[in-house]
Amino acid sequence: MDYEGLLCDALNTVKREGRYRVFADLLRHRGSFPRATLHTDEGKRDIVVWCSNDYLGMGQHPVVLDAMKDALDKHGAGSGGTRNIAGTTHYHVELEKELASLHQKEAALLFTSGYNANDATLATLSKVFGDCLIISDEMNHASMIEGIRRGKGPKRVWRHNDLGHLEELLSQADPNQAKIVAFESVYSMDGDIAPIGEICDLARKYNALTYLDEVHAVGLYGRHGGGVAERDGVLDKVDIIEGTLAKGFGVMGGYIAASSVLVDVVRSYAPGFIFSTSLAPTIAAGVLASVRHLKRDNNIRGQHQERSAKLKRMLADRGLPVLMCESHIVPVMVWDPVLCKEVADELLDTYGMYVQPINYPTVPRGTERLRFTPSPYHTDEMMEALVDALDKVWTQRNLKRAA
Repeated sequence: MDYEGLLCDALNTVKREGRYRVFADLLRHRGSFPRATLHTDEGKRDIVVWCSNDYLGMGQHPVVLDAMKDALDKHGAGSGGTRNIAGTTHYHVELEKELASLHQKEAALLFTSGYNANDATLATLSKVFGDCLIISDEMNHASMIEGIRRGKGPKRVWRHNDLGHLEELLSQADPNQAKIVAFESVYSMDGDIAPIGEICDLARKYNALTYLDEVHAVGLYGRHGGGVAERDGVLDKVDIIEGTLAKGFGVMGGYIAASSVLVDVVRSYAPGFIFSTSLAPTIAAGVLASVRHLKRDNNIRGQHQERSAKLKRMLADRGLPVLMCESHIVPVMVWDPVLCKEVADELLDTYGMYVQPINYPTVPRGTERLRFTPSPYHTDEMMEALVDALDKVWTQRNLKRAA
């Protein structure tokens, strides 16, 4: 068996399809986000990052850094074990209380990542409920899809944000069967937002639980950063909320918030939680400071939305194919995987602007794009330079401009 040859064939396949991923070797500049230094074989140079999920720059906020340094000085680096074996620090306990309060739920549970939170929770609930039907939005994240798959229960996929199709699937299900409707608030590739309240009303009508992924919304929406469900005043309608600590909150980790009984069941049954070393106390301390700060600072959320809206207008004014979605995501369509990477490479090599090409399997084939995420710290000058560069690249390459 030629193992090495098979591995090379697998790599050559993704390279031929134009979706081979190359990591950008970066070091961010503390205090001057979104600037960073790019390290390459030819040397290093300064660039502007346009695709970070640290949407509000909280990963470099003094409140967060001070909390992490204080925790490091007082308590050391690692947690020392799983949550069950010496890995539960007071920071973990306080952070879970803070997150439960943020979402107006009885309890919360920390995970090492948002991916792990989705995967472990959905798989566990599916097995605990037994023969649980999970109805999943077709645009759900890979972590939700994997959790549903590992649960090994029945599943149905409903057309994206299509309330009529969702009700059709719910009405066809056994009224006495356990059911979970799984969906997201902000869909990170197209930037559209789910009608959360209406989805929850349908789920309740047919005796189904709701599972809402708010990873691209927590910290960013709602008066206290509780996500789109808080913004829309429907937190009480959602049964389970999943979020990340690595995007709006700027550090690392994931969590769920729900009833105390449901959280306790996941805590007691999910292998992905039970057998994982807990978040380092420095990380938990940093996130705790970030959540508390963003509960109070509603101004930064307004700045973030203003930057996103302005960049979309600037791109549209040049005839560039931007999707005018209602969220903070700024997708610019390329529709070709090879061209998408070439454009991203040119922006980085010629103009010092880093944006990652988004190709299959993250998005469907033929919908390749550049995904920009302007923060409150991207200035007008940075945005003007970006739009100028994109306009030149589109003209030189004669790329399609209509979105």
